[in-house]
Amino acid sequence: MDSKVHVKSPKSMALVLMLGAFIGLFGETALNMALTEIMAQFEIGATTAQWLTTGYLLTLAILVPVSALLMKWFTTKQLVIGGLTISLLGALFAAMSLNFPMLMLGRVIQAVGTGILLPVMLSVVMLIFPIHKRGMVMGIMGLVITTAPALGPTLSGIIISTMSWEWIFWFSAVVYVLITLYAFTVISNVSEITKPKIDLASIALSTAGFGGLVFALSTLAEQSITAPVVFIPLIIGIIALIAFGGRQLSMDQPMVDLRVFKRPMFTLGTLIMFLSILIILSTAILLPLYLKGALMFSAMAAGLLMLPGNFMNFILSPVVGGLFDKVGPRVFIITGFVLIVIANFSFLTVLAADTPAWQIVVSFMILFVGLTMTTMPAQTNAMNQLTRDVYADGSAAMNTLNQVAGAVGTAVAITVFTIGQNTFMAGNAAGAPPEMIAAGVKYAFYFITGISIFGLICALFVRSSIDPSPAKVEVVEEKVAEA
Repeated sequence: MDSKVHVKSPKSMALVLMLGAFIGLFGETALNMALTEIMAQFEIGATTAQWLTTGYLLTLAILVPVSALLMKWFTTKQLVIGGLTISLLGALFAAMSLNFPMLMLGRVIQAVGTGILLPVMLSVVMLIFPIHKRGMVMGIMGLVITTAPALGPTLSGIIISTMSWEWIFWFSAVVYVLITLYAFTVISNVSEITKPKIDLASIALSTAGFGGLVFALSTLAEQSITAPVVFIPLIIGIIALIAFGGRQLSMDQPMVDLRVFKRPMFTLGTLIMFLSILIILSTAILLPLYLKGALMFSAMAAGLLMLPGNFMNFILSPVVGGLFDKVGPRVFIITGFVLIVIANFSFLTVLAADTPAWQIVVSFMILFVGLTMTTMPAQTNAMNQLTRDVYADGSAAMNTLNQVAGAVGTAVAITVFTIGQNTFMAGNAAGAPPEMIAAGVKYAFYFITGISIFGLICALFVRSSIDPSPAKVEVVEEKVAEA
């Protein structure tokens, strides 16, 4: 393993990157609670409104793979300031929207900024902190990655109930301004500028591949897989991704070095992150539907009921990060997935139209204790197996798949939810709407539970990428530095 890059204030740099990424990831789910209000205001249907989330994920999925190339062409400071500024412009554009296309454009612009910041955050953190101190920092970063999208419905529910949905973007804009001003004073340049040849074919294949895949999966929530609008982009996406992978492996200077997946623990850690993000975003879209549509809570009340689970993540992430440096990833990831499986079985047991709210709150808390113990250790252990020269490639690959996971989770959860509703109504024609919604959400949790069990099986194969002993790590770093 290689030694860290020395900067004036690594903690301040990490803070800027994490705050910027937090607001961006918060934006993934922030409008879930506001879709009904936006539909009424702009006189659009649910299918159209859903593109406010789908378009955001689609933009991230297209842009994040290109970030590995951007980090080799632009300085760290340029990318951070640029990403924050673009995000700010997107938030302002969305806040002042006069119609749906203007709001959609603002969301896409904000997603572009987030797509720049996310990979930079992970890559820079790996560079500026030594291996034996990464656990705590990655724990806080794990808090950002998991809490931001999960907290979106909670915070936006409170904002919508007290003001209007536009204030979601006004608040985001204020935070972006403050972070940008702070970034000018603390961000140092740490990435190596090599300016490799820009391969337009790789960019085109990446865009068509990830864009087509995310578009198809997102459209699957509203259309059958046999519909041309689904299977044509899906086929194009799969073919383009295969071609993209083959091209990267054959190039001397690939846009994204896919050889990072030859490291077993990186591949396994990325898979576990994929499954965890899928579970988080599936739950983030299903529980608000259930709490508002089946249990008849207001947006604010529904958001507040999800807050204890997020609070557990907030409290435990730094603790897990600190202990990770001492005990490694295996214990945390296995225990975490055991809790995730228990939580999902709990949801399957209690979900109904008359379930006491406290049972949902407790199950959600258990779920997020498990996710907290899973995401950061998996991500840190995966990145620890990489060498400094491929941090940018590993970061781009992992973050891209996280966005695909978000699209998969959202699309499949809504699709299975709809199938569950139709199945319930076929056997209960006189069923009330709350019962129908509860049945649909419960049906979708069979899918999430299956994913959780698969994650638990994967967790059993995790081993540490490094010896967690600080003394031994320091010896390794000294030898690398001397070399």
